[in-house]
Amino acid sequence: MGFKNNQPDEKMISIIDECENTLLDVIKPRYTYKVFDIEQCDNSISVVGTSLVLKGKDIKAHLADCTKCVLLCATISVDADRLIRSYETVDMAKAVVTDCLASTAVEQVCDEAECEIKEKLCDYNFTWRFSPGYGDFPLEIQPEILKVLDAQKRIGLNVNESLILIPRKSVTAVIGISENQISKGKRGCVSCNMKDRCEYRKRGDRCGT
Repeated sequence: MGFKNNQPDEKMISIIDECENTLLDVIKPRYTYKVFDIEQCDNSISVVGTSLVLKGKDIKAHLADCTKCVLLCATISVDADRLIRSYETVDMAKAVVTDCLASTAVEQVCDEAECEIKEKLCDYNFTWRFSPGYGDFPLEIQPEILKVLDAQKRIGLNVNESLILIPRKSVTAVIGISENQISKGKRGCVSCNMKDRCEYRKRGDRCGT
């Protein structure tokens, strides 16, 4: 929300608390995932058992040490979108706060899914989540990922003609899996889903992640 050195005042804290409670009352967190073997190709990654090909130098580098991957998608339901839209007509402060909270909430759903995956595959090592739109990993792959995961049926997740996920507060991601230790690359701005509307970047600053 742009707070860094200055803490929100009591009025803003009250708005945040109110929006959080309202959001938690309406959302329906859901996720689904599948684990696949992968094959390293010259300029892409082939997902074994599917027609899915992961293209781009960034996703190829991300999965360089891996023999498997997880395809994951998560959402907090269309009710979050409706709540944000309702606030946009009457109270933009609450709309902005709720939008930020909803973005955080769907990432927390992904965290829960990731914990479950790591418990089931406890003998393996994992990369962090890498989503379409990060670096040169194209958004055009969104429909294929949803199809492979049967996401519409399982969690009600769709993608429109503009390649925007519906509900909006949703995530698709790829997680690499290896039996060997994976080198931990630092996440940069290019791999952040807030990069296009980040207040830190607008100021020429970084958040430190």
